[in-house]
Amino acid sequence: MRIGFISLGCPKNLVDSEVMMGLLEARGHQLTQEPDEAEALVVNTCSFIEPAQQESVDTILEMARYKTEGRARRLVVTGCLVERYRTELRDQIPEIDAVLGTNEIESIVSHCEGDAETQASAPPGGYLYHDLTPRRLATPRHFAYLKINEGCDHPCTFCIIPQLRGSFRSRRFESVVNEAANLFGQGARELTLIGQDTTAFGEDLGLRNGLPLLLDRLARLENAGWIRVLYAYPNRVSKRLLETIAGHSNLCPYLDIPLQHASASVLRRMKRGASGEIFLRMVERIRRIIPGVAIRTSFIVGFPGETEGDFRTLCDFVKAAEFDHVGCFRYSDDENGASFALDGKVDRSTVRDRQRRLMAIQRRISRRRTRELVGQRLPVLVGGPSSETGLLWEGRLQTQAEEIDGKTYITRFPDGSTPRPGDVGTVRITRSSDYDLYGEIERITRPAALPAAELLPVLQ
Repeated sequence: MRIGFISLGCPKNLVDSEVMMGLLEARGHQLTQEPDEAEALVVNTCSFIEPAQQESVDTILEMARYKTEGRARRLVVTGCLVERYRTELRDQIPEIDAVLGTNEIESIVSHCEGDAETQASAPPGGYLYHDLTPRRLATPRHFAYLKINEGCDHPCTFCIIPQLRGSFRSRRFESVVNEAANLFGQGARELTLIGQDTTAFGEDLGLRNGLPLLLDRLARLENAGWIRVLYAYPNRVSKRLLETIAGHSNLCPYLDIPLQHASASVLRRMKRGASGEIFLRMVERIRRIIPGVAIRTSFIVGFPGETEGDFRTLCDFVKAAEFDHVGCFRYSDDENGASFALDGKVDRSTVRDRQRRLMAIQRRISRRRTRELVGQRLPVLVGGPSSETGLLWEGRLQTQAEEIDGKTYITRFPDGSTPRPGDVGTVRITRSSDYDLYGEIERITRPAALPAAELLPVLQ
């Protein structure tokens, strides 16, 4: 069969899609970018916040029309939205032939094939893929995400991830190492470790300092490239973890630590704990131990009970911390979340205004921090021709994560050289903007291991 795939939401969801596509290809099916040619269509949905839910529903409806206008005989919906609205989806969108939750993805093949006898079922304890599971990357050959754990046990009142993905569970240590070795061997130049809380890796298996031990092992692999960590939990950012990152040149000096707020009262209502003062001490320690580190964080504005004073506390904290990268989300009420029952709801116009004000502060900070890099020579990973203009190529520094941070636009390569995605070189930064950098590559220090592969056909 020819199967079209759409993956929505976060990188963790993308890895699930890659596993399902790998399972389908291992069965002999082909993937296509053309929905009107697909005999089966799969939509892997997101349900984290209201806009993501709406995007998922709109995409399902768009794909449903190919059952009448195209060749599609099967429409399969998977992912987080199924965990929330399994019955409603089947009842309200009759074109859907099967729904699979986040822990049922192993049955994707039979459901695409239309096996009426198949019943979606989740394995005891929840699903985890391993290094022998077929997986087809949806990212360029030189970059891949590596999911090291699944689920979450934190009680954050704004989040329903534990309901959608189950309790926290880690992959086996050697399984992660083996997959990383395979990916580097296939030409990957950067692996980004992901999980709902990567800093808790191995705790459920009785492993102490699991993430530092894993990073140290991965950094020593043959042909190891850059390794980056996302989604660190604040109270698990240990000295051992920081010293491990600082001790290896291929461990990116980068930490993504979603703090969510800085007001102690708001953090208590979120069931997160801590305060801006505690976070500032953590930031100072990170920068002291890891020279040149970039810190990314994210915040929620308009959480129930957030006063103007709480918001000012957050603004003052952002000014003091001077983060390299910041994301700001407007609070989204969810009837399945614990925060739904909290009083003190903030009206939408105020929430939008607070988001605008906070990001205006961060824009000024970011502009100043990028300007400080002008004139420096730094390692860069070449991505490919810019999507903005054919005159430039795009790359990333170790302090810039794929998709979520700014880019480094490459204006010139060494004379006579032909760039390839996956080249690692030295770039001299010549100009900066609010979030992006511009520079000239002076030399390629590590040519791409393999020619660029055609991207996996994931529908856009």
